[in-house]
Amino acid sequence: MPTDFENKLLAVVRVRGRIGVRKDITETLDRLNLTRVNSMVLVPGTKSNVGMVVKCNDFVTYGEADNAVMGKILEKKGIKASAEDLESVAKGKKKIAEITAMPIRLHPPKRGYEGIKLSYKKKGALGYRGSAINKLVSRMA
Repeated sequence: MPTDFENKLLAVVRVRGRIGVRKDITETLDRLNLTRVNSMVLVPGTKSNVGMVVKCNDFVTYGEADNAVMGKILEKKGIKASAEDLESVAKGKKKIAEITAMPIRLHPPKRGYEGIKLSYKKKGALGYRGSAINKLVSRMA
């Protein structure tokens, strides 16, 4: 996993539910606004945000969001945001709350997840997946 997420926008999708989850991880998921399965949030790649995402690594999948793909998905969900708006959020010039404060509810992915108990490196669905998050989110929109 690369540690340099500065000036990048991360798409974080919740894959697993709440049953049997430690309290500190539940609180972290709540702070990220990931309250339900198949919900997505866009977070800037700051050190604190990346730390929260890595802490709940076993319940989410994440990667670098492509501004064009995320712009289309936000438009489809009725949220007016251009690729330039998303780029300014990634650079820290604008807050994500100005675009959307709520998590984006998505459908389960077409053809399903790869496996919700394995990491992406082991052919599963959890953890860091880089730019492949855009393909997953496109399948879910």
